[in-house]
Amino acid sequence: MESKNTNNTNAIEIRNLKKSYSGFTLDIGALDIPKGCIMGLVGSNGAGKSTMIKAILDLIRPDDGEIKIDGESNKNEASREDIGVVFDEIKFPQIFTVRDIRAVLRSVYKNWDDALYNKYITQFNLPEKKKIKDFSRGMKMKLSIAAALAHKPKLLILDEATSGIDPIVRDEILDIFLEFIQDDDHTILASSHIISDIEKAADYVTFINNGKIVFCEEKDRLMEKYRLVKCGNDELNTVDSSAIIGKRTNTFGAELLMLTENVPEGFVSAKAGIEDIMLMIIKNEGANV
Repeated sequence: MESKNTNNTNAIEIRNLKKSYSGFTLDIGALDIPKGCIMGLVGSNGAGKSTMIKAILDLIRPDDGEIKIDGESNKNEASREDIGVVFDEIKFPQIFTVRDIRAVLRSVYKNWDDALYNKYITQFNLPEKKKIKDFSRGMKMKLSIAAALAHKPKLLILDEATSGIDPIVRDEILDIFLEFIQDDDHTILASSHIISDIEKAADYVTFINNGKIVFCEEKDRLMEKYRLVKCGNDELNTVDSSAIIGKRTNTFGAELLMLTENVPEGFVSAKAGIEDIMLMIIKNEGANV
């Protein structure tokens, strides 16, 4: 998603980002994440999602490239004040309580709001005196979210924040995120393996595979762009192979991923979900998308 403006309407701008490890290279040419949206970041394990997030948060040093947050370098301390982060594992000491976290973070963040923190703690029904080590996974995630939101960030970054949580708690947490994004100055970057959460909440979807962006699309446009086409072996032989983006075969025929406009007349097709699109493209790496 190339930037076409100079009015600083992007929450995050990435240019020519590279980070190499043994056997893996993250190589992001350009990515803009507009303000006021939820960007879903999807891809298989090891695709580069967490590496990109760590680079945005300045937790690793890239080999090359530039990252801006709200128009400023991500190395700027002021930029970091405006970022709330929720990882897949809680980062606070296990012997801490809700009260301990309040006392520590109050002195860390200039915009820390005790009343807002207390509101989330009450809403999430979290015990004040119990140690984190005795919390369930869902309770730990709720505590991380309360701490992340209590210093009033403009950008919320979630790295697998809803994984391993039961559907009822996930729904409750997603509602919090949707409430947060009602402010046009707020933005969420959410990496998740739970594609149904991305389909429910995201405005845009970025798909990373083997360290590179395969596509970055508006979610609604993405869901209209592709179709799953079912056909028998005889029908398959009549389909232009260059129009097939992905293919799953069976004894009786195949299921094809195709652009909507390329579906042959008379063929049965159905809406392709984000997971279908991902799996088909990964399986047929190198196909033209």
